[in-house]
Amino acid sequence: MWFEILPSFGLIVVFMAVPHASAYVINKAVVGNMYRRSLLTREERMQYLRDRRLTDNPYKVKGLEAIPDA
Repeated sequence: MWFEILPSFGLIVVFMAVPHASAYVINKAVVGNMYRRSLLTREERMQYLRDRRLTDNPYKVKGLEAIPDA
């Protein structure tokens, strides 16, 4: 019957979801943030470098108080 594929389908879905779920846990442990920044475009890389220069940690967002007065 058609319902005999449900256990196999469930296993495939779980095995496909494990890498995505573990990425959040690993990023939280290593980086301190649940989400990894994408550095695919030049604009995103420049924002990453700007945040690292201003706050010494590009993953912890700070407000205007982090920008020094010129």
